[in-house]
Amino acid sequence: MKIINLIVAAGALWLAGSAVLAADWSKYLDTIKGAADTAGVSTTDVDLTNTEMVAGLKEALDKGTQFAVDKLGKPGGFLNNKEVRIPMPESLSWVESSLRTLGQDELADEFVTTMNEAAEQAVPEAADIFGEAIQNMSVEDAQAILTGPDDAATEYFRTHTETALTDKMRPIVETATARTSVTAAYKNMTDKAGGLTSMLPGSTTDIDGYVTGKTLDGLFLMIAREERKIRTNPVARSTELMQKVFGAYN
Repeated sequence: MKIINLIVAAGALWLAGSAVLAADWSKYLDTIKGAADTAGVSTTDVDLTNTEMVAGLKEALDKGTQFAVDKLGKPGGFLNNKEVRIPMPESLSWVESSLRTLGQDELADEFVTTMNEAAEQAVPEAADIFGEAIQNMSVEDAQAILTGPDDAATEYFRTHTETALTDKMRPIVETATARTSVTAAYKNMTDKAGGLTSMLPGSTTDIDGYVTGKTLDGLFLMIAREERKIRTNPVARSTELMQKVFGAYN
């Protein structure tokens, strides 16, 4: 009888110990899961190295910027795309309406066409500048982009390339707009107006600055669209490394 009692007691102790161990193990698993959630990756993706993270992001950024440059830097890239087509500046709406009222639609259309063709010619210059920004990206930059909003990479490019892009594109825009008689005539007119132009909005007198700014807006819009697609659609992640990196952070 004593032996039976000892066996029962031992069994009770073993069950109690197992319960404690199970509770401790459950807490341990919860701790691991919590740490993984805080890091923004699942426990299956903890083997993602910094090298892979940066390389995968660079592949995605190269894809996104190349998409934007190819789409816009060709004949009709701006003119035939309603989302980025550069309109007559609002400050010159009276010029456009006056021309059309007088039956001079061709002159108004040519003005708009010239501005958009200038943008299309300037866009290819962005490729090298974007490429340099991508290569100079640090691990910290990559982490901030991957854990940021859907347009984090686009904003990174705006911050690090907008000034260089403006300096590179504006001379091309100036050459393109000066080549067409309508735009060149308008620029000559505003130049001769002298001090009177100080009373007009900037986009009225600085057509080249207006076109350059709109070119950048269209470029960043296309980059943001491709970035969002890569983040949200696994099919858009065209390489194994991109799939691994964005799968870990999304």
